[in-house]
Amino acid sequence: MKNTQFETLATAAFKGERVAARRLAARSQLDEAQALLQVLTLAAGAMGLAQMLAERDQLRLRVEARRLERQTNAAHKLAQRKAGMQTTAAWRGWFDGSAHPNPGQIGIGALLCGPDGQRREISRRAGHGNSSEAEYLALTALLEAAVEMGATELAVHGDSQVVINDVNLGAARGAKGLEEHRARVVALMAALRDVSLRWVPRHRNGDADRLSQQAIGPADD
Repeated sequence: MKNTQFETLATAAFKGERVAARRLAARSQLDEAQALLQVLTLAAGAMGLAQMLAERDQLRLRVEARRLERQTNAAHKLAQRKAGMQTTAAWRGWFDGSAHPNPGQIGIGALLCGPDGQRREISRRAGHGNSSEAEYLALTALLEAAVEMGATELAVHGDSQVVINDVNLGAARGAKGLEEHRARVVALMAALRDVSLRWVPRHRNGDADRLSQQAIGPADD
């Protein structure tokens, strides 16, 4: 039997059939290829060997397709996890605002970092208002600095869920009384085009918090 024919039979044979063929060859004058042909012919029965080989070939192809699909899905999920752990934005920013008391004197802080070592710190007083207004003013100052510095692909982080939710929900579902601040932020984000706004816990917003508290400082007026 030619090698190609034997390979075809060996590929189609189940493990038990290959074991049976080896045992048959060991106790007879047949070589393994001839023994395997006998075993598979017997297994095919009335169906016929050719039909059985064709069906098993189709089964093998389906199994291989499912295996490749699982591999592809696993690779895609892994890529998604890796992408989630990485910050793809070229520029990164953090903002924080505080009001002492609330409402009271507003201090805003922000930090903007670029891919080539650019760094802009913002720390200043911004009049009087409540904490939500303070956060909005800090975010506005950060975005204005980003526009001025030509930032692209900007990922902004802040610990104010009120402001971040207000911007992300949009005018239709936003908080009352913050419309003017929201409109200014939305306009600046549109000018920058590629901006994401993400909430982070306060302990991961330390630089912006420090800058906002520093802006208040001891009263001098």
